[in-house]
Amino acid sequence: MIPWLPAEPVFPPLATALGGPDKPDEPNGLLAAGGDLSPTRLLAAYRQGIFPWYSGDQPILWWNPDPRLVLVPAEFHIRRSLAKTLRNSAYEIRLDSAFAEVIHACATTPRDGQPGTWIVPTMQDAYRELHRLGHAHSVETWIDGKLVGGLYGVAIGRMFYGESMFSHQSDASKIALAHLCAYLSARDFGIIDCQMETNHLTSLGARPISRDAFAAALRIFTPGDTPAAAWPNDAINGHFRRTA
Repeated sequence: MIPWLPAEPVFPPLATALGGPDKPDEPNGLLAAGGDLSPTRLLAAYRQGIFPWYSGDQPILWWNPDPRLVLVPAEFHIRRSLAKTLRNSAYEIRLDSAFAEVIHACATTPRDGQPGTWIVPTMQDAYRELHRLGHAHSVETWIDGKLVGGLYGVAIGRMFYGESMFSHQSDASKIALAHLCAYLSARDFGIIDCQMETNHLTSLGARPISRDAFAAALRIFTPGDTPAAAWPNDAINGHFRRTA
């Protein structure tokens, strides 16, 4: 049994989450159910390393897995083929110019082994509101005036909580992630939360850390009051030398 959340934006102790290294047969990190997706609750959750993840026929489920996959921005692994693309392809990177389109693309782009999506309409509405308030951001890859890839997530302090990415053209999401890492490195962000481990993300430099280590990082990188605002477009291009 997992607890049902009260009306207040509070969560049970993280140590009560199901699963973990010593309980591989349980859903890793399932902490609670219910509540809502208000900005107040979502921001309170992220500050504790908790995130919502559920399908359309379920109540809202809240997670804090152990271990946790993270990516240190400076450790992003750029393979030779991607480095060539970053230098030479005629693409444009934009920030926060098409957030609604990015989250919709993440929700509707088919994924291997996943028949549906967890980015249900209520989730899209909630993160669009976080974006309006300056907490959620998109990094977008554009080619010939067309959005071909990107990602979105939530920034609090010097933490970026990655939520999802999509690609409609080869390497388009990797291009966005490479520029995100460069952007965050230049601003002394600590880590990118990648949530659950995948082979794709580990191949790009992400690595698992324990729940306790992740909680310690949150205490360092998410101070009590942090400003929220849209990210400026003029700050993202130019990280990698390119020719059109």
